[in-house]
Amino acid sequence: MGIEGDIAAEVWEGPESWHAALAALAWQADLGVTEVIGDRPVNAYVLPDKTKAAAATAPVARAEVMPVISAEARAAAEAGQAVAAAKAAAAAAGTVAELRAALEQFEHCELKKGARSLVFADGFPSARVLVLGEAPGREEDIVGKPFVGPAGVLLDRMFAAIGLARDAGERASGLYVTSVLPWRPPAQREPTPDEIAMLRPFVERHIALVDPDVIVAMGNAPCAMLLGAKGVLRLRGHWAEALGKPVRPMVSPAQVLRNPSAKRDAWADLLAIRARLGG
Repeated sequence: MGIEGDIAAEVWEGPESWHAALAALAWQADLGVTEVIGDRPVNAYVLPDKTKAAAATAPVARAEVMPVISAEARAAAEAGQAVAAAKAAAAAAGTVAELRAALEQFEHCELKKGARSLVFADGFPSARVLVLGEAPGREEDIVGKPFVGPAGVLLDRMFAAIGLARDAGERASGLYVTSVLPWRPPAQREPTPDEIAMLRPFVERHIALVDPDVIVAMGNAPCAMLLGAKGVLRLRGHWAEALGKPVRPMVSPAQVLRNPSAKRDAWADLLAIRARLGG
């Protein structure tokens, strides 16, 4: 049973509202009212689901004891784990072939998922000159070798002018080429600082295994990795040192193709490399 609307209005709007409400409650009790009717119907035969109620309160309890980890902190932790894994894998490689196998098994770099090929290296494996490029492009990703296509043809012509070649059969005239990233980055973008840090252990171990007399840092990313500085146009023309070896910053063949006026600077650097080798 319930209170009629006009009776309720009369009870609550009167001057003796409290006493009127108490009298109305007593009157309803005398009539046998046991339940108060609400705005929505209630099925008394349905028991409350205590499991859902407990589950609804559980996340609140966990949130009070579990620390909140930001996305930046989580990314930094993952990057640290990737670098540690790269250092361990690179250090375990005793030969160039083992280093390639270690890179093939390395699963911490997202670039690997979108690349077609592992672009490892090309040339004479113990050459006196090692060229370190930036990253594979479309042609390199298809072929699986660094510096192919028009840029690769120009690279071979440039170093052939000072007596060096990838297909040479001896150390003195050999040329070895590799790159900072072994997988093609999307949209031909430059390597990121995190990618450079992650792949650095492999590059350093690669250089140690080849043991060249001269390293050519061809582009901004190789300069950033080896010398900790960017701006190859500013750095070129001078010798630097990294990993105990002389480093010559130099513009890439792709940049020479885009800007033919850079040929003069490239030729000057090639002559400096030849002189450093004693040729």
